[in-house]
Amino acid sequence: MSEQLEGRVALVAGATRGAGRGIAVELGAAGATVYVTGRTTRARRSEYGRPETIEDTADLVTEAGSRGIAVPTDHLEPGQVKALVDRIAGEQGRLDVLVNDIWGGETLFEWDAPLWEHDLDKGLRLLRLAVETHAVTSHHALPLLLRHPGGLVVEVTDGTADYNRDHYRVSFFYDLAKSSVLRMAFALGHELGPRGATAVALTPGWMRSEIMLDQFGVREDNWRDALDDVPHFAISETPRYVGRAVAALAADPDAARFNGASLSSGGLAREYGFTDLDGSRPDAWRYLVEVQDAGRPADVTGYR
Repeated sequence: MSEQLEGRVALVAGATRGAGRGIAVELGAAGATVYVTGRTTRARRSEYGRPETIEDTADLVTEAGSRGIAVPTDHLEPGQVKALVDRIAGEQGRLDVLVNDIWGGETLFEWDAPLWEHDLDKGLRLLRLAVETHAVTSHHALPLLLRHPGGLVVEVTDGTADYNRDHYRVSFFYDLAKSSVLRMAFALGHELGPRGATAVALTPGWMRSEIMLDQFGVREDNWRDALDDVPHFAISETPRYVGRAVAALAADPDAARFNGASLSSGGLAREYGFTDLDGSRPDAWRYLVEVQDAGRPADVTGYR
């Protein structure tokens, strides 16, 4: 464990798996006390039906050298979110880092289905899970974060503002959700900046989440076996990479220079000099534009 964030308190909302778990662990490795939330616990699963739990994430934070605290929370329920923030205030008296990584939409979007053909109930549920949850959480958590100067809010999304502006992302509902989160960071930056806090949007690259590895039938230790079928997966990164991006931002006394900005794990790796777990430095969003979207053969030379 490093001591860069010792004495700081973080809330990673949506930390059951994927980016949220990677962010929570890296914040813990940097010394922060980390509250982790989600709907899947060892006693009860969400509709995802997956085995990862918030208790598992909290244990990983503690193993990283700090303290992880699991709090089951449905972020669509304002009362539950208020109780969560009240607990943090009572136990810690402060909140220094808020990470809004709530998603829950993996089973709800339909690839390339136009709005009028997409299942409406699923689309609206996706928007509630991906957008409303972030607003509810920020509404209740920001007064606590603003008690001390230097607070950081990270809105986790998929895609940079530049990339999403020019590219249709999956479907109407998915595109709207991810673009909305980008705009949330911009708006929060406007509101928080004059009050001594910073808000950013942050996207991982092609992330080797638990769900992605399962989809390709591989594990983290043999993920390259998927390259025969999906060659561009060579640019992928672990969830810990975006976690290191958040930890670096949280430890930067001049993070306010990014207020309201759209950032990526690969871009911040260049800025701060951190690497992924294997020592590489993948830059997925530059790769997507210059190689994959350009129709060139998969080749990560110069991109990781």
